[in-house]
Amino acid sequence: MRIIIVLTLFLSIGFYINVKDDNRDEVLIKDHHTSEMSPTLPKNPDIKQSKISRERPKEGLSLLIGKKRSAMEKELGKPLRIDESAFGYQWYIYNSDYARYVQVGVEDNRIVTVFAIGENLDVAPFEIGQPVEEIFNTQFIDANIEIDKDGSSYRFELNDTDLNIRPIVQLGNVYVQLYIDKFTGNLSSVRFLDADTLIRQRPYELVYSGKLIEAPVLSNVMWRRIEQGAEKQIFDLTNVLRVRHHLKPLLWDEKTAQVAYEHSKDMAENNDFSHTSKKFGSLSDRLKSAQVVYQTAGENIAANYIDGPEVVEGWLNSKGHRDSLLNTDFSHLGVGVYQKDYTQNFIQKWKQ
Repeated sequence: MRIIIVLTLFLSIGFYINVKDDNRDEVLIKDHHTSEMSPTLPKNPDIKQSKISRERPKEGLSLLIGKKRSAMEKELGKPLRIDESAFGYQWYIYNSDYARYVQVGVEDNRIVTVFAIGENLDVAPFEIGQPVEEIFNTQFIDANIEIDKDGSSYRFELNDTDLNIRPIVQLGNVYVQLYIDKFTGNLSSVRFLDADTLIRQRPYELVYSGKLIEAPVLSNVMWRRIEQGAEKQIFDLTNVLRVRHHLKPLLWDEKTAQVAYEHSKDMAENNDFSHTSKKFGSLSDRLKSAQVVYQTAGENIAANYIDGPEVVEGWLNSKGHRDSLLNTDFSHLGVGVYQKDYTQNFIQKWKQ
């Protein structure tokens, strides 16, 4: 048996700092990511602002933001699955064709976010697979995004890594997160959001004054539903990326998924972010205990990403994790999510 262990860690830790400014209170919320350093991508050239459109495009999936669910079904048809999210909306999953894979977030019958990764989707004014140089030459990428809403003000502050691999732009009243594949230099996926959803998810360092828009408080039952949805999404998204790179999609393995879930739960409950559990041992130990028969195995772990799509894009931009995602030997995958801890266990089954 051969075990592939990925040691590069993706971890974000949030903390709060209170800062007083005259007669108002500002709160700074920070998210720190430790990972492999991203290479510096091209910076914005000196482009006149008049040549850069910040208006919403007249076509594409961004137009769904703010519309009723019926508009989504008219455009995309009925979803094959509906998953819960941790942010008050439900994910409507379109996964019948990996080249058109898209997740649409619906809250109170209104579309609040769209995550698009399929290569044949209209994500105007962008294109999946578009070189990052084109994006930086046609869009104004700002290090700060400011939002004023209902008497409160919010400012997202992007660090250098954010600007290089997951910048955000504003098009009219829609915000667009761009996930860049740093190894190819191309656009990997796009997330469209309204202002409330962006503030609720807080994907970047945030400074605000006034009232913070919070995610809902979740019961244990709801958390498990969210986890199960995220597990399926991570499985789907892994296969989207494999097909994009001309590899065979993986098959789901339930025993391996249970091993992955127990490891995520163990990491969360013991605050121990590691491939080796103090209680249950290494990946090979855990697979053996679950009577999983395999030829080769590998593991990806992550913590504190906001959801499945973001953690998969994070893994894609780490050499070790990427090698597991795109490994030609693996045949099956099990995914386990426990709140904000994520585990992927890959195996190659013995050939008959």
